[in-house]
Amino acid sequence: SALLLFISIMTMFMSGVVAIFEYDLKKIIALSTLSQLGMMMFSISLGLYELAFFHLLTHALFKALLFLCAGILIHGAGNTQDIRSFGGLSLNFPLVTVCMNLANLSLCGVPFLAGFYSKDLIVELACQYSWGIFVLFMMFICLSLTVLYSVRLTYLSFVGPYGGG
Repeated sequence: SALLLFISIMTMFMSGVVAIFEYDLKKIIALSTLSQLGMMMFSISLGLYELAFFHLLTHALFKALLFLCAGILIHGAGNTQDIRSFGGLSLNFPLVTVCMNLANLSLCGVPFLAGFYSKDLIVELACQYSWGIFVLFMMFICLSLTVLYSVRLTYLSFVGPYGGG
């Protein structure tokens, strides 16, 4: 159980850090999935099996929406996956912008979206376990990384300057 806890935290951390420095849209979404799988394994290591399954279901729904939106953006941006060449796509794809932002906010665990109900409960119950301050610190760092790469993806895709040629 302690080994699974360590591996899950390291999985969340490493995939979050790599996602921050990645520019390929599909790789960022895939690394995000890996980070959330780490969150599910973290939940299992604490004995919260039902919550891990609930997080799996909610995560699958909004991650499917993210991949659908990514496909539309890739097709609309001339078949490029490099988010540096996107920029300002909110004007051309307003519905995709709304859907992708809702999925990203759900991934971040914003209250009253799907990800909040599963992720927040895992975090709350993890705070009740006495695994030590390092485990809690790393969990919150990993959650912060999720927010960071999601905001970066949104900014570079929809808000930032157009980078394509």
